[in-house]
This record gives sequence, C-alpha cells and structure tokens, in this order.
Amino acid sequence: MAKRILISFDYDHDRNYRYLLSALKANESSLINFIDATPREINSFDIGRIKAVLTQKIAQSTHILAIIGAHANTPHAQRMLIGDRNWQWWEINKGKELGKRFIAVKINRTNVSPDPILNTNATWALSFNIPAILAAINQSQ
Repeated sequence: MAKRILISFDYDHDRNYRYLLSALKANESSLINFIDATPREINSFDIGRIKAVLTQKIAQSTHILAIIGAHANTPHAQRMLIGDRNWQWWEINKGKELGKRFIAVKINRTNVSPDPILNTNATWALSFNIPAILAAINQSQ
C-alpha cells in the first residue's frame, strides 16, 4: 500500500525540490511511489487559515517527508503568530502531536537538521538523490 506523504519544506528556498519530488512521483517509470498529501499553495496570509489547512493535510497523511535545506532553522518573521520557529518546525511538531511517521531528506548532508525532526525515528536520506530518497521512503514503516 502506498504511503500518504505530506512534504514539509521551506517554500521560499526549497520549493523546487518539492516540485522535483512531485515530478519524480508522476513519472510512470519512477520507482518512487506515494500518495501526495501536500496541500497546494495556500493563498492566504491568515495564520489560522494556514494552520487549519496544514492540520487537515497532516491528519490525512501517514508520513511527513521533511526536505531539509539550508534555511530549515531560519526564524520566520511571523514566528510569534505561528507559535514555532518557522512553518517547517510547526509542521513537524504537529505531525509528532498527531503520531505521524517521518522521513528526512537533506538537500545537502551539511544542512543542519531542525530540532523537532531529531528523536522521531525518522528514516534519512543524507543527500537529495533518487536512490537515497527511495530507500528512505521504502524503509519507513
């Protein structure tokens, strides 16, 4: 059975990696197989609305795949309203709260992992390449 995965990423810096994952998934010859539970771009600046959409999508997922880029730990300008360092931290913490499983994919192995992903028993891909991502997805329970 295909995993239902929400992709967590820094929209301002890493959305191209998210799009690449979607393209790989859509390619019929690709071995990467999952149901993409990631919301489409949320056209709102209303923090409550964004949280509601993300919470619904996280609740519907079985896994959260966190794309860890160079800015994964950068504080968001609205962090006080978000209630966490940035949206990715919030998504990971919400996933932990809802009992989700985790897959962590580093764009570059030297990128610092967000604190919330640590101690989640995530499966890891230490670089953004198809064999590593495929192994991390397949190894995840």
